[in-house]
Amino acid sequence: MADSSKIPTSRIRRTATIGSLAAGQAIRQAGTVAGNVVRSKEGREAALERRNLEAAEQIVAALGTMKGAAMKVGQVLSFLDAGLVPPEHRDEFQRKLARLRDAAPAVTFSEMRRVIEHELGEKLAEAFAEFDEQPIAAASIGQVYRAQLHDGRDVAVKVQYPGVAAAVRADLQNLGMILRIAKRIAPGLDPKTVGEEIRHRIEEELDYELEAQNQRTLARIYRGHPFIAVPSVVTELSRERVLVSEFVEGIGFEELKGYPQAQRDRVGEILFRFYFGCMYRHRQFSGDPHPGNSMLLADGRVAFFDFGLFKRMPAGAVELEMEIARAVIEGDKDKIMALGTEVGFFPDPDKFDPDRVLEHFRAATSWYTVDAEVALTPDYATQVLIDMSDPRSEYFGQLRHESAPPDHIFGRRMEVLTLAVISQLYARGNFHRIVREWYYGDPPETELGAAEAAFYKEGRARA
Repeated sequence: MADSSKIPTSRIRRTATIGSLAAGQAIRQAGTVAGNVVRSKEGREAALERRNLEAAEQIVAALGTMKGAAMKVGQVLSFLDAGLVPPEHRDEFQRKLARLRDAAPAVTFSEMRRVIEHELGEKLAEAFAEFDEQPIAAASIGQVYRAQLHDGRDVAVKVQYPGVAAAVRADLQNLGMILRIAKRIAPGLDPKTVGEEIRHRIEEELDYELEAQNQRTLARIYRGHPFIAVPSVVTELSRERVLVSEFVEGIGFEELKGYPQAQRDRVGEILFRFYFGCMYRHRQFSGDPHPGNSMLLADGRVAFFDFGLFKRMPAGAVELEMEIARAVIEGDKDKIMALGTEVGFFPDPDKFDPDRVLEHFRAATSWYTVDAEVALTPDYATQVLIDMSDPRSEYFGQLRHESAPPDHIFGRRMEVLTLAVISQLYARGNFHRIVREWYYGDPPETELGAAEAAFYKEGRARA
């Protein structure tokens, strides 16, 4: 019997898995469309829910055979079900996807040791004074170990699974097929544009030296920050498949869910300020907001990890993002149409109703474009994602005609995943007042905002 835990690197094997999923989805969709001719509205919704549930089960099964790029989809869906699954099945779906997210290839430490020693060009004992062979964390393409350097520093050592690069590249060759499946669920998706962006970002994610560069940049930006911490990189021991950085420990996300409301609200604001602030203030940001990529430290700061999926944006693209957001806030539908048409978001403006476009943009962004305190929940996040891209959205008619540019797509991915993470904390806050600091230059209205403003003021003085 074949070992299903091994990383399948053959494109033929992986194509067969994804191809069978695509075929099953196509047949089910055709059946749903044909049946909808004679169904009532309630019947059509029930049929869609059944098809989505079947698709979700197939996706879990197919992704479970893979440990490459497709695993990233499982990671995302494990904490944001994307509105795919009927509420009565959601808990079971979440459990299955959580197992998928946490699953790691059956790779022995001797195999991982060979990766480390090959990359460093020396024996493990020469590079580290101590090295715990039991991993402290597992990711989609690697594992993390705790070790100690000869100078006494405790470090985290991230090591890429042997063979995973080939598996990921096989997935990327099949990406068009995967995205065609996604398009059946979200017809507004442009598979070619999204595919190109994903290929670029995930190819970069395979190179830990690039990740080390991203992490060094953010560690420098946030050095001395009052509530954000990014561990420093041990550059001399970091390579293409090995990343060594400062070891930090604290409270993980699952435990934070049980904290009192005020503390969850504070962490929610920090998450928002980090992910959104990186984009709007520094024009570079992590594209992978995820519950496992942050933890609360004993001193009250939140530490952030995993900068493989990273995006740098030109100043003009970020300013355009803010211009559109300001137009949404101000209800300026003509400006939204003009800006969107200019960048290709509305390839045929005559197919769009400006009033409906404004409503659609507001539905997707109201949690931070409306001046009110909001209580975020997983159901709230799911509804936002449905409004952004799902066939059940009331804006579905115009979604089919939109064509988002790559920078916008990546920004929206960061945005909706940040919402999903914060929603898992059931955090509350007036996020609109925070974004006004970036969009309009307004003074901060929260304690954290005042502390951050002082940090940047001091930083400019030192520069």
